Amino acid sequence: MAAAQVGPLPQVKLPSGPSPVTAEQRYWKSFKNQLLIPSPTSYPVTHISHNSDSFVVTSGTRVQIYSNRTRKLLKTITRFGDIARSGDIRKDGKVLVAGEDTGRMQVFDVNSRAILKTWTEHKQPVWTTKFSPTELTTLLSASDDRTVRLWDLPSNEATTTFVGHSDYVRCANFMPGTMSNMVVSGSYDSTVKLWDPRIGSSSAVMTFKHAAPIEDVLPLPSGTTVLAAAENSVSVLDLVAAKPLHMITNHQKTVTSLSLASDGRRLVTGGLEGHVKVFETTGWNVVNSVKYQSPILSLQVITSGDGAGASDRHLAVGMQSGVLSIKTRLTGVEASRGREREKEMSALIAGTIGSHDAKKSKRKRRIEAASRLDLIGEGADVVIANEPRAFRKKERAWQKDLRRGRYGRALDQVLDSMSKDHSPINVLTLLLALRHRSAMRDALEHRDEVSVEPILKWVCRHICDPLYVSVCVEVGLHLLDLYAEYVGGSAELHNGFKVLHVRVKSEVEKAQIACQTGGMLESLMIATL
Repeated sequence: MAAAQVGPLPQVKLPSGPSPVTAEQRYWKSFKNQLLIPSPTSYPVTHISHNSDSFVVTSGTRVQIYSNRTRKLLKTITRFGDIARSGDIRKDGKVLVAGEDTGRMQVFDVNSRAILKTWTEHKQPVWTTKFSPTELTTLLSASDDRTVRLWDLPSNEATTTFVGHSDYVRCANFMPGTMSNMVVSGSYDSTVKLWDPRIGSSSAVMTFKHAAPIEDVLPLPSGTTVLAAAENSVSVLDLVAAKPLHMITNHQKTVTSLSLASDGRRLVTGGLEGHVKVFETTGWNVVNSVKYQSPILSLQVITSGDGAGASDRHLAVGMQSGVLSIKTRLTGVEASRGREREKEMSALIAGTIGSHDAKKSKRKRRIEAASRLDLIGEGADVVIANEPRAFRKKERAWQKDLRRGRYGRALDQVLDSMSKDHSPINVLTLLLALRHRSAMRDALEHRDEVSVEPILKWVCRHICDPLYVSVCVEVGLHLLDLYAEYVGGSAELHNGFKVLHVRVKSEVEKAQIACQTGGMLESLMIATL
């Protein structure tokens, strides 16, 4: 009967503690490769919109169109008589609409930049222009003349004018889904109004009163909830119950812009204090926050495509300083290439590029070898594709000593700081193996003060760690039993045991305080019941 193969001692796997970085934070940290684009005229970036191929940035007297894929500037439109507002590109990417402070609205052909349509019914600045997500020829506008208007591209006049706000109307949006014929607007009269063109233009279907001017409104994909930014808070408005559901008050200054991310499961907000905050849309808790160097006036999470399931691609933030920040999230092959470039650059800086290239070529050869076909037999009729190869791990010297019963020598090797096998987890693995073999005392016996000192130091260093404490206590008790009588004649042993006593005493005091605190908290909780 053949003997079983002897393998190396498996390393102990310690339970992982709570991660200081959440999965949500890791996700938003994956938006890297920040591109900072300063405005050529130093005007603030007031609006960002997008479709599946490009995104549009409005700043000063110009509207700029950038590629979603390359982030490069494609076109610039400057045919405005005053400050441009709210450049919005239609979902097919063929036409673009923008308002301006003169009250004029213009529709441009994206390819030729020619003006296709001009409306001048608004007599005061037009702050919002937006194409309908369902009807290609329908768009809306909101103006400081207190009106919200619906337009049809072939017509020369507004098809519907909603009158009811008593102050500037700075934001408006189409409702999604089955309610796409309805419009929601927010005004500096501190109200959010829902409009339905089928029942007339003089009265709103629903009105929500707030305590401050409304800076932005954003309906959720469900069509039954609307978010409204007013000063430093965002209200969650339920259209079915006709009442506010929740108030988000995590910003310190005015919230200026709202955007959805992760297919509508996350809300992203930007404020004048320079913070971009991410909220989950069930309990409205903050899951991530990023600080920018200037007050934020606009932001947009740009997806990789249209429709449900499109992944987040860019985080575009427009600031008061005129700087546009674009952070991109790489996925798949792009992310792998980016990680490889980062490792290569780190190796180049550290001066270890040679070993890095060697590891890279070795990994490449291993992959190539695994992908080759293994031919078995004399002919080509028996072929095994991608047969896994058994690679036997090499047994370390201390593992061999452990297997052969040289316990003290194995312990000395893992405790030697100059050894490549030296690590706290290897020492713990060996000590647990010794405990399992009832050989702990054998490994600690027949030592002098020089060979006992590394063991004492290791115990003193790790006895406060909950993952190591049981083994450290057992080793410490064995050391006291074996060498306590020699403490008076050895300064090294005396100092080592003194440090151990101090560490244990400190931990005992902390445990007593924790017990007392726990008892007080329990009493308080019982008293509140």
